[in-house]
Amino acid sequence: MATVAIVFRKDKLNSDDFAPIHFRIIKNRKISYISSTLMVHKDQWDSKKSRIKKGVKNSGRMNAFLTHKFAELQDKVLDQETMNKGLTTRQLKQHIYGMEPLDFYSFAKQACEGYLRAGQIGSYDKNRAIIEKMKTFTDQKDIFFQDITPDFLYKYEAYCIKAWQNKTNTIHKDMKFIRKLFNDAYRMGKIEHSHIPFNKYQMKTEKTHRTFFTANEITKFEKVAVTPGTRLDLHKDMFIFACYAGGLRVSDVLKLKWENFDGVHVSISIHKTKTQLSVLLPKKALEIIAKYKTEDVTPNHFIFPQLDHDLKLDDPIAVDLEISRSTAYINKNLKILAKAAKITKPVSFHISRHTWATQALQRGISIDKVSKLMGHADISETQIYAKIVNEELDKAMHAFDD
Repeated sequence: MATVAIVFRKDKLNSDDFAPIHFRIIKNRKISYISSTLMVHKDQWDSKKSRIKKGVKNSGRMNAFLTHKFAELQDKVLDQETMNKGLTTRQLKQHIYGMEPLDFYSFAKQACEGYLRAGQIGSYDKNRAIIEKMKTFTDQKDIFFQDITPDFLYKYEAYCIKAWQNKTNTIHKDMKFIRKLFNDAYRMGKIEHSHIPFNKYQMKTEKTHRTFFTANEITKFEKVAVTPGTRLDLHKDMFIFACYAGGLRVSDVLKLKWENFDGVHVSISIHKTKTQLSVLLPKKALEIIAKYKTEDVTPNHFIFPQLDHDLKLDDPIAVDLEISRSTAYINKNLKILAKAAKITKPVSFHISRHTWATQALQRGISIDKVSKLMGHADISETQIYAKIVNEELDKAMHAFDD
């Protein structure tokens, strides 16, 4: 006969002395646990009565929840055992959940490794970090998809704000990956639709402000005097080039080779969207490229000599590492240049992309062409820039009020 109990998992205490409350099933000396989704401090638990101590905030509501779930679980265990007394604790758990419990962390690990196999190192690193962060919250080696309820997600959200000082949009990005894992597991038939907590958990976002240079700021930036041939000079050229050449991402600019340049166009495969793109370079971009066309360059050399020419682009891990290092170096120098230009906006290479998009729309390039040149998968991404341009025009019209 299986027995069910409410237990405070002292073996799962985290660094703040909080631990989860589980329902424990024992049968034939075999133990299995089902999460209640509640966590409390060790001093808030009454081990003799197996309940949260009186005086703890919301203790009445939480104890009522535990009592209800405990009775519900006992009934389910009894029903299953009545039908089949030979069920193991794992099988009991499977019948109670509706299908075999699926380990969330194992599934997430496989998903992350899929990014690694595809050479998407940035996505691999980012999503693996999301899961590691979640592990610090649960302080458990494993957790089932069925344990992750809307209440669990709201508690995790609060944890991210308190422990990591995460902003709303950072949490939103984390939740998007967690939601993707649930949707993938459901499509694969590994969990039931009722197990998806995002049907009731509401993801939040905040409006972000996209920084970009105005035409006047671009001019001021271009006029900053630097020593020719230095890294500061190179990084300045790369940034200005991107401001004129379709707002190419820093990774794509770094990987541009002379074999990608036919004298007027650069042809690239955009790393993020895996699309082919040919960009006709305007006069300013052509002038910058001409600076780096020396007699000793070969078609296989990078146009902007930041990366080592011997770097193997078919080694995604090595490429990602070098691009990450170079980007940090470039952004550091861009801040120096912006300060010299007396530009107070926060500067990184990525705002060259925002700068090109807003300048292109202001010059009358249609939004569909801007979207294509930026390699956007969806035109809704580009519409953000159109809204920025409209807001700038609205501000300009206030001049008539003076």
